[in-house]
Amino acid sequence: MSETNTEATATETEGTEPEQQPKPTETVDFWKQKAREQEKRAKENAEAAKRLSEIEESQKSEAQKAAERVREAEQRAQALEFRATVAEIAGEAGVPASLLAGPEERTPESVKDYAKALSEWAAGVKKQGNRVPREGNTPKAGEDDRRAFARSIFAAE
Repeated sequence: MSETNTEATATETEGTEPEQQPKPTETVDFWKQKAREQEKRAKENAEAAKRLSEIEESQKSEAQKAAERVREAEQRAQALEFRATVAEIAGEAGVPASLLAGPEERTPESVKDYAKALSEWAAGVKKQGNRVPREGNTPKAGEDDRRAFARSIFAAE
């Protein structure tokens, strides 16, 4: 009898499918919890990085700080020298300096703005036009001795 009871129990469990529980990694709550943990860790890391940079800054010697200031001043001087060169070339070429140097930031939006500024500048140049002031007005030749002599020789008698 004990064998028949175990067989009956086995057939009962085989006949009905157990309700499938979702895996813990498939639930929304699981991923929300993971996101919160990661956010908390990122905030802690940002605070730690800030503290580290403050500590490093305080430990720098005066010579290192002076060297950094010199390096920054040299970079600013180079940037100003470049701007002056661009302005000089722009003046020689007759192009606005802002259009000659291009956008400082290379993002799609800045390039679109740059292209728009270029097209507006080009439209202004086209309105002024490329024309010769006396085009089509050939001045009349004046009388001189050579012309008079040439006419007297070739004139039909």
